[in-house]
Amino acid sequence: MSGKSGPRGESGRGRHVHRPPRALTSLRERLRDSFWFAPTAGLVVAFCLWWGLAELDSAIVAHLKKERAYAELGDLLSFAVDARTIVTTVSAAMMTFIGVVFSISLVAVQMASGQMTPRLVRIFVRSRISKLTLTVFLATFAFSLLVLTSYEGGTDPDPRRVTSVPLLQSLLTLGLVGLSLLLFVAYVSATLRLMQVGPVLDHIARESLRALARHSGGPGTQPLLGPATARVMHRGRAGVLREVHVARLVRAAERHGTVLRLLPRTGDFVVPGTPVLSVHGGAVPSSRALGRTLFVGVDRALYQDPAFGLRQLSDIALRALSPAVNDPTTAVQCLDRIVQFLSAAADLPLGPLLHRDRRGGVRLVQDVPGWTDLVDLAFEEIRWCAAGNPQVTRRLLAAFDDLLLLAPEGRRAALLRHRALLVQAVERTVPEAADRAFALRPDRQGIC
Repeated sequence: MSGKSGPRGESGRGRHVHRPPRALTSLRERLRDSFWFAPTAGLVVAFCLWWGLAELDSAIVAHLKKERAYAELGDLLSFAVDARTIVTTVSAAMMTFIGVVFSISLVAVQMASGQMTPRLVRIFVRSRISKLTLTVFLATFAFSLLVLTSYEGGTDPDPRRVTSVPLLQSLLTLGLVGLSLLLFVAYVSATLRLMQVGPVLDHIARESLRALARHSGGPGTQPLLGPATARVMHRGRAGVLREVHVARLVRAAERHGTVLRLLPRTGDFVVPGTPVLSVHGGAVPSSRALGRTLFVGVDRALYQDPAFGLRQLSDIALRALSPAVNDPTTAVQCLDRIVQFLSAAADLPLGPLLHRDRRGGVRLVQDVPGWTDLVDLAFEEIRWCAAGNPQVTRRLLAAFDDLLLLAPEGRRAALLRHRALLVQAVERTVPEAADRAFALRPDRQGIC
């Protein structure tokens, strides 16, 4: 078990509150980044439901035959024959319906990602309503096919000879069809929201703030670790460092009496042969002890990378400011969310994370972006593209003024530097004094 200081983990005496990591959070995040798990689980559940209901239907028929209630059994057969037509229609049409719905959805996602950022596809992949809709659609299709195998031959079977009447199976099929229609409406609504700038930016901001809360709380200063006695090289495939299994690294360091320092940040691209861990004192943990502690992928993830949210917001703003798009209002909306993120980070300790063992000793040091890093990521590229657009320069100046009020004294230098550089860029770009005065007037809406 290990812990780390929380986002508000410093008391008045400078003591850090250490929280144990959640063992299942990492697995949940990886499953959310996949699009296969939920539909596969839905198909398994559909088969289990069909098997269970088939047994119940057989038990109902056996009970009615035992009681010689052939009239009631005939009524059930009549209902089953009528429901068979619906089940057959559903099984024939559902797969075509699935193909059409998701083909149109992929076109919509492609258009939205081209308008804002290609990383928008990640939101669609992680969307719960998208996975739930596909899961229910596929489960309805598979369940209807299985129900068809439960019908006995003939259009008017003899109640005395039948062994199973798919009554409950047919009722559940009708229920799944109704649920599919409701989910279709919800799915279309969610897909349309995905094509709107406001909901997308709000989603990115909320995920970024959650990641920031999980990965802030360091002491604000570099810990004294002493010289490194060894380095551990990356032996896996090349890719982006997406996730660090903190608990395993802490346990390995504790067993070997050492302190580990993670050299790359989450989100860095690592290649085989480059150092990823430095060892300070004690024995070097074995490769088996360090196995499956660093997870590498093809793209960044927000779970342990709060700066990735700022990266996405900046990318959307830069695309909006490009001459091909020329949409400064979208850039202003991105700045609104950037200010929201930085205002939440303004008074948080953003030093290296110190992960501790059960006795409170530091066992793993993990670097995270500092305040200056976040400010540069948020404003540097946007500032370069904004000098000739008064709507964006006015919003930027209002952002700097607001953040200067919220940031502590020691964190205002980075904001003042970007503000001064923006003013200089506008003065160089805009020749008319009246236009410069207009462009350098702070306004939270850019131009009302």
